[in-house]
Amino acid sequence: MSYGYTPGPVGTPMPPQRSTSTLAIVSLIAGILGLTLLPFLGSIVALITAGMGKKDIQSSNGMLGGEGLATAGQILGWIGVALGVIGACVAGLFFLLPLCLAALGMSFDWSQFNYLVPLFISII
Repeated sequence: MSYGYTPGPVGTPMPPQRSTSTLAIVSLIAGILGLTLLPFLGSIVALITAGMGKKDIQSSNGMLGGEGLATAGQILGWIGVALGVIGACVAGLFFLLPLCLAALGMSFDWSQFNYLVPLFISII
């Protein structure tokens, strides 16, 4: 009975198995955490470890795999950074808008624009 495996001569070394880069795995996990539990910090870690993992994979001469994991971690990292920047801009807008309105209120006569104040307050 044959199962399609023909063993070589005794003492023939087995071909080396390709292992997955640990940095690529860390990059993917950090990218996921950057979008869920550790916003922005996890994304930065994902970007750093993805670059290091890809460098290790390329310099390993085919002994390490996981370039797809590193790429996925890098993409998730960039998405997390973009969302963090957008969130910071929105938070800054909600912080700076009342300050600008207060500064305008000190220099203008708001009695002419008394319908705008409730409008801006309702937006905020």
